[in-house]
Amino acid sequence: MERRVKTSVIELRQGDITQQHVDAIVNAANTRLAGGGGVDGAIHRAGGPVIMQECRAIGGCPTGDAVITSGGNLPARYVIHAVGPVYRNGASGEAQLLAQAYRNSLKRADEHKLKTVAFPSISTGTYGYPIKQAARIALGTVIDYLNGSTSIERVVFVLFSAHDLSVYEDALKALLPDKK
Repeated sequence: MERRVKTSVIELRQGDITQQHVDAIVNAANTRLAGGGGVDGAIHRAGGPVIMQECRAIGGCPTGDAVITSGGNLPARYVIHAVGPVYRNGASGEAQLLAQAYRNSLKRADEHKLKTVAFPSISTGTYGYPIKQAARIALGTVIDYLNGSTSIERVVFVLFSAHDLSVYEDALKALLPDKK
């Protein structure tokens, strides 16, 4: 599924983020940039040790922020490591921190004049963020960002499961209805 935003495109697909041929993939990282499970572990395994070496040199990243490394052995040239919040109760600033993680990832892409970026669903795995809420925040933040001045031409959300893809499709249809 695709929707146009100004001069950019948002695309939703099911798949493996480590296999995406884009300028940068976004990693759902932890604050220590130490590798982990889920998307983070898959990216570090597929990308090889150079990504971890660069993460160690950076040292860490606060929740809501993002840093960039090379893509190592990945098809993507770069990995943007974004730290989303652990979901507690929804009243502890999680929505703002999640939006910041997406926004700061897009800023890192713009700083490197990248044209294509692929995102996972940040914070919805082991960090426990409810996917319906996270999808609306993720897509709403990306839409707002793409409505500004940006080098980014295509943002791809790569969802691991058919269920997650369906949730994102529903959210995108609600935020950007088809204008046929």
